[in-house]
Amino acid sequence: MFYFEGLFGLFTLGLWLFCLIDVITTSDGDTRNLPKIGWLLIVLFFPLVGSIVWLVAGRPVQANPRARSYERGVPGYPEYDRPGRFAATDTESDEEFLRRCRERAEEQRRKAREARDGVEE
Repeated sequence: MFYFEGLFGLFTLGLWLFCLIDVITTSDGDTRNLPKIGWLLIVLFFPLVGSIVWLVAGRPVQANPRARSYERGVPGYPEYDRPGRFAATDTESDEEFLRRCRERAEEQRRKAREARDGVEE
């Protein structure tokens, strides 16, 4: 009988820790039915029942979670198909743009060489 109680206690502890961490890491706006602090208190003070209730009624249900503020979202279409994307209409302006890019890159390389040579002396 003690073996069963030990397994049940271990299961309860694991479930409680999982749900506690899950509540803490869930964004404020993603929780359902209660504010995040309410769910945190329920899971904290009622380990087994609170954990089960969190999984059933509080945990966010999203197929693909939205990107957080520090994450970049992936566009729904490739960059080259993006509406409003600039594309050169004539080859002369495209060649002019590429020439200016090459000149600017060469100028930056020259400045970097001068700065490196000036430091070594």
